[in-house]
Amino acid sequence: MFTDLLNSSYFSLFLIVALGFMLGRIKIKGLSLDVSAVIFIALLFGHFGVIIPKELGNFGLVLFIFTIGIQAGPGFFDSFRSKGKTLILITMLIIASASFTALGLKFLFNIDTPSLVGLIAGALTSTPGLAVAIDSTNSPLASIAYGIAYPFGVIGVILFVKLLPKIMRVDLEKEARKLEKERRSKYPELTSTIFKVSNAVFFGKSLAEINLRAMTGAVVSRVKHGDKTAIPTSQTVLHEGDYIQAVGSGEALKQVAVLIGPREDGELPLDKTQEIESLLITKKEIINKQLGDLNFQRNFNCTVTRVRRSGIDLSPSPDLALKFGDKLMVIGEREGIKGLARLLGNNAKKISDTDFFPIAMGIVLGVLFGKLNISFSDGMSFSPGLTGGVLMMALMLSAVGKTGPVIWTMSGPANQLLRQLGLLLFLAEVGTSAGKNLVATFQESGLLLFGVGIAITVVPMMVAVLVGRLVFKVSLLDLIGTITGGMTSTPGLAAADTMVDSNIPSVAYATVYPIAMVFLILSIQLISSLVY
Repeated sequence: MFTDLLNSSYFSLFLIVALGFMLGRIKIKGLSLDVSAVIFIALLFGHFGVIIPKELGNFGLVLFIFTIGIQAGPGFFDSFRSKGKTLILITMLIIASASFTALGLKFLFNIDTPSLVGLIAGALTSTPGLAVAIDSTNSPLASIAYGIAYPFGVIGVILFVKLLPKIMRVDLEKEARKLEKERRSKYPELTSTIFKVSNAVFFGKSLAEINLRAMTGAVVSRVKHGDKTAIPTSQTVLHEGDYIQAVGSGEALKQVAVLIGPREDGELPLDKTQEIESLLITKKEIINKQLGDLNFQRNFNCTVTRVRRSGIDLSPSPDLALKFGDKLMVIGEREGIKGLARLLGNNAKKISDTDFFPIAMGIVLGVLFGKLNISFSDGMSFSPGLTGGVLMMALMLSAVGKTGPVIWTMSGPANQLLRQLGLLLFLAEVGTSAGKNLVATFQESGLLLFGVGIAITVVPMMVAVLVGRLVFKVSLLDLIGTITGGMTSTPGLAAADTMVDSNIPSVAYATVYPIAMVFLILSIQLISSLVY
């Protein structure tokens, strides 16, 4: 009966997952495999003939990659601009060192070219690379060599990523906090301060004439004239002895003090009809609109003093485009705030709701994009493939944020659930497929090609660590993401994803993965055509 159950893919799948989680929770000297242990259980099951259908693995793969792309998208282009050149250079070194290691061992052990390019594709777990290797050599030897190198290509990257923090003696959580602090430092903390209007140059002038926001970057949230505190408009006139309350960075508030007058302690009291509220952006119609175009001051007599996005306070400049889930700190009259809340949506439930249409449509577009074939010249072409197509489409859609009525975003809990589900399906299928012919392949082809495959997997990662840490001083989180992306290893990214509560490795992976895929394909084509 148990044998019959094992032949049932759904029973085998959940048994592999359950046993994988049990194994993953075992810690040896503080090191555990976590969810990555699923692939080791799957290898064992695959060896004994249990197979998870390929379609289930592909289903898991697109879910995992799409959720990674949707989460990484907003930070992808910032990362590309700030660290892209360095990470791409390390990626090119990974591909180059894999190719040169393979070539050196070819001449040392007299390995035929079809087997060589198959080993490169397998060691870097690249299915598009295998397709190119087979197409370029017209030999079955490429697929046999791929099958030999692939299992360690999967396992080796996982183990390397898991062991690297221990070897380097780096606390990943501490590193993540440090990088988050550096990221936040680019967005200075906003504070609120009172200033006494003492500069005669501005007596009798309106806020529109002074243009304080443009000159300093600070926002005037309240003005006190005599005993009355009011929400300012562009036509509010300043008089000698008035008080203003401004919100801005430390540098912005220094500029206000220079222009307006000295700082004062305390806070200007609100009138009984005035309130300060935080309002959520949940209306589709507001997403991607700029604050200046909405003109809350004129329409609702409300002033936005700060915008909170992904845990960071942003200065509410007129050209700031609003995103789904932004939290606006607003001061104004009670009725005006109520009207503004209706305009913005302010529905916390919508933040946690999951709309499956963008997920399904995004994956469909990604799969179609992956089918594109881009020709560079005669005999040289590139196709993003399933992984590349879904990843690049998710990155683009997430960065766009909204197309018509469709919001390309997901709540954190929904993203985490779908990512974990996709990952488990993918690891179970990959493991059983690799384990099926593992022993037989070794017996047929000997251990030489397996050893060469190990070298092609390990050497590029070691080069990346040495160059990344010693030359470019890249953070370990960025480096782990770059290594998994440069090795085109989704299981490696999965291992990294469970090690630290940060999306920094995912962003680095997304930054370099398409580059790695292109350069790997070009390297395989070059070796196939030039090396005999």
